[in-house]
Amino acid sequence: MKPEEKLHDPIFEECSPLIDQLFEKCTETAPNFEVSRPQFTASLEKTLERFISSAGEDNATADEAKALLEQLQLDDLFLAIACSNGNERAWWEFDQQHRSYLERVARHLAKTEADAQDVIDTVYVELYGTRVIDGERISKFATYSGRGSLRGWLRTVVWHSLVDLHRSGHDEVSLDEMTENVGEGMAHANFAVAAPGGEDEMVEMITTDRYRTATIRSMETAFGSLETHERLLLMYYHVNNLKLREISALVEDSDSPLRGWFQRRSKRPSGNTRTHESTVMRWLEKCYAKIFQQFREELQGTYGLSSNEVETCMELATQDLAGGDIFRNLSAI
Repeated sequence: MKPEEKLHDPIFEECSPLIDQLFEKCTETAPNFEVSRPQFTASLEKTLERFISSAGEDNATADEAKALLEQLQLDDLFLAIACSNGNERAWWEFDQQHRSYLERVARHLAKTEADAQDVIDTVYVELYGTRVIDGERISKFATYSGRGSLRGWLRTVVWHSLVDLHRSGHDEVSLDEMTENVGEGMAHANFAVAAPGGEDEMVEMITTDRYRTATIRSMETAFGSLETHERLLLMYYHVNNLKLREISALVEDSDSPLRGWFQRRSKRPSGNTRTHESTVMRWLEKCYAKIFQQFREELQGTYGLSSNEVETCMELATQDLAGGDIFRNLSAI
């Protein structure tokens, strides 16, 4: 533990009873959000840590820390934590409360309607979180501290997304996103092999080739395990390149083969017929999870690979993410 963390411990301890009270209040207000006490505490302690560190030599007191906690937008923070966890009820509340605001802000800041829609799609993907780092899905919501309204924070997120859109162009993908993304990144993996440029590359290539066939065939088996509606959803998004909002519109069509599936599985309160981008993103994520669970099971069961060897195959499945498209053969499955 760092020395400064030890100095902060007494403040955290003094704030603990207040954090308990705040947690109980938030839980009473939103019992269906399923936010745990450790998750709530971790978020508040992260905020306190930044506050105490920013005080520098002035040394923040426990009373000041408590005052800060009581000033937080706790209802907004509780909603953000629940959405970060992927809670269905929380996402429904978010769509109801903030969807129209996001649209207004995007249209106000963007130069064109197309840019506004692209930004909304991007923001929803970031908020849901498709990157996985050290086994944890990373949601943009994790950066919201409650110091200020959620809408003010959302406005900043939209602005940053719009800046990134114009800076990088619609077709460019950042290296970080490609290497850390377990959702959309995995979906764009291919298995092209570059020509070896030296002894080290040759050794690496030989090692890689040992697992390449198992990787490809296991991935094909995983895709083959999908149900029709799951393949269709993935084809819409990855083969036809439809945006989240376009898939949402298709689901609303009474003739859509996806409509019945979404209605059966949706946990939305009765009477709400709107399918939002967040709903589509969550079901895409569930499809990804199913694919990679089956992928691992196939590698271990059929090919008898060890945990380390399975991880090697997982790395193969994430190589050259900007290249080929492993979803291109979905229609033939």
